[in-house]
Amino acid sequence: MLHLTIVGNVNKFVTIIPKRVSLRGFAGNQIMATVKIIPEEKYPFKIIGDRIIHNKNFRYKLEEVKHSTKTEYVLTVENLKKEKGRYSNTIKLKTDSKIRPEIKIRVYGNILNKPSNAEKK
Repeated sequence: MLHLTIVGNVNKFVTIIPKRVSLRGFAGNQIMATVKIIPEEKYPFKIIGDRIIHNKNFRYKLEEVKHSTKTEYVLTVENLKKEKGRYSNTIKLKTDSKIRPEIKIRVYGNILNKPSNAEKK
C-alpha cells in the first residue's frame, strides 16, 4: 500500500454564478435563468463558440459585457418545454484558452402542471 499526499495551491480559472442552471416552474409560464461567466484576471480568455447536442427543451443566448477593463459573459437560458416533465443537458462553451478550452454549464429543467382552480382554494 502506498500513501500519497499532494500539496499545492489551486488557482481559480473562472467564476460562474450560479454554477448550474435550474429551470423550474409551471408549464405555459415563462421560465428563464441567467448565468454570469467571469474570467479571472490571471487567466483571461474569450468565449469563441458554443455547442449543444439534441436540444429541444430550452434555448440560450450568450452576450459579452464589457466593464472598463474587465469582460464577462451573460448566458440567458429560457425553457421551451410546454408539458410536464424533467430534462437535463449541457451547454459547452469553447474558449481561446489552452488551460481550459471548454466550459460546461449544466442545465436542469423541472416543468410542473399548472395547479387547477380547485387546488388553489
